[in-house]
Amino acid sequence: MQNLDGLGFDPEMMASFQKQLENLQEQADVEIDDEYQKELEKLIGMTYEEMNEDMMLALKSKTLKVELLNDEITFPEYAYPSDSGFDLFSTEEIILQPFGRALVPTGIKLSIPEEFEIQVRPKSGLAINQGLTVLNTPGTVDSGYNGEIKVIIFNTNNISVSIPKGTKIAQAVLCPVVNGKFVNLVQVNKITDGDRGDNGFGSTGLI
Repeated sequence: MQNLDGLGFDPEMMASFQKQLENLQEQADVEIDDEYQKELEKLIGMTYEEMNEDMMLALKSKTLKVELLNDEITFPEYAYPSDSGFDLFSTEEIILQPFGRALVPTGIKLSIPEEFEIQVRPKSGLAINQGLTVLNTPGTVDSGYNGEIKVIIFNTNNISVSIPKGTKIAQAVLCPVVNGKFVNLVQVNKITDGDRGDNGFGSTGLI
């Protein structure tokens, strides 16, 4: 299967073209004949089904540019295609005192797309096995920040814990957000009551 980008096609343009074609079919109440479809597939270099699959993948895909600050840094990757986050690694050995915390460098910089943020979350294995977690979970890395990603790790144990160099200390998740430039903060005299009112912490009970 070929990729639309490699063929020089704009995915959004192709999606628009496909939509217009479907609208014309519906309005004219006709079906695309096999010969026309074969010619279209020959022009594009893939079958109609492959084109739809690649088009959807291209439209949903986001580019996250990564800069490694030295040659020893492990390039981040997703362990499985279904994973939400990729691992962040410690670039130096850190010793955390009992109930202590430390700002741990990861050796990478990210160019985050507008209307997205990186959320830094704990590793479940590190939390259950060693009692280490991300203190400000989830940590927020805004799209306007392009410095080194660093993680605040907290030791929940009453003994010191060592974090060896190269340890997976957290995971990074690319999440959509509404940036401040798109939000209008408007002062009003009174906020309209919702169905929950001011019922807050614990108002729904535990069982």
